[in-house]
Order: sequence, then C-alpha cells, then structure tokens
Amino acid sequence: MSKLWVVVPTCLPIVLRRCHRCVSGRFRASGRFRVNANHKLLDAWLLALCTECGDTTKLTVLERTSVRSVQPELLNLLHGNDPGLAAELLQDPVVRRRNRIALDWDNAWRLDSGRPDQPDQPEGEAIEVSVRFAARIPVRPVRLIAEGFGTSRAEAERLIAEGNLVSTVRLSGKVSGDFTFTLKR
Repeated sequence: MSKLWVVVPTCLPIVLRRCHRCVSGRFRASGRFRVNANHKLLDAWLLALCTECGDTTKLTVLERTSVRSVQPELLNLLHGNDPGLAAELLQDPVVRRRNRIALDWDNAWRLDSGRPDQPDQPEGEAIEVSVRFAARIPVRPVRLIAEGFGTSRAEAERLIAEGNLVSTVRLSGKVSGDFTFTLKR
C-alpha cells in the first residue's frame, strides 16, 4: 500500500538575524515591501519586525537595479505586498546569503498525511510513503514519521534501528527535499 504525505508551510518562518536595538535575534517577516526609485535605479526591501522590541529591519531584495531590467509583474507584486512573493524570496538562497540570515521553521509548517479515519493495515503488509515538500522546509524525517503515524520519535527511531523502516535517504539529520520510505509491519 502506498501513501502520500505533504509538508505544507502554514506561515512565514522566523528570520534569524541580530537586532541592532535589543538583544533579540528573531524577526517576523511582515510580508510587506518597500520600493525606492532613484532616477532609473530601483531598490526593494522585504520588511521584518523584531519579535522583542518591534524594530524594523530591511532585507535587501533588489539593490541599485535598472528599472528596465525588472519585470513589470515582479514590480506589481512588490507594490502589492504579495505574501507569496515574500515566502518565495525568504527561501531564495541568494537573498538569504546577501542579507546574512537564516530561517527558523518551528511551528511554521504542518504535515498533511491524508485522512485520519483510514483503518489500520493488516499485519505483514508493507506501507510505502512518499513525502513531498510544498516548500524547502528542513525537517527531521524521524519527526515526520512519528507525527504521520501518531507515535513517539523514540518509537520511530526504534523501527529504523530494527530495519523495519527503510529509505534511500538518510533518516537521521534533516531533509528539505522529497523522499520515500517503507514501513514493514
């Protein structure tokens, strides 16, 4: 039997960056943009608020870019404060590297594992589960497996150690890409 699980973001992740006003290192992305034009050059920033003091920081999206080189659709999304664009830009490795930020995805995603009213499979039947990610969210597979089957992480780790839970990817550590595993009952 095969199942499909999907890891879906529920909100924007916390931005990890040191605040210049207080000792906090956590910012909540507001999903709002600031666009500034200086003659024919354009700057754009994603705004984020400190979770402690409320100070605003600007995450650079465009810097001294010619207006002609910016797609009109992108400019409309920036002016419209599109939340989808904010989520996409936060996951962009170039934007993260340019702004020296990291993302904290705790409590910002959920696992859709199908209908909860499905009956248990008979003993001895293997279950193959395909895990898909709607966004590049780094999650420990053991945590996903425990949450998907409604067991503890220790139980999931015991199944891996006994060889009853196998996958082509390493189940220890974190993954952020699609993978498949098989549970032998």
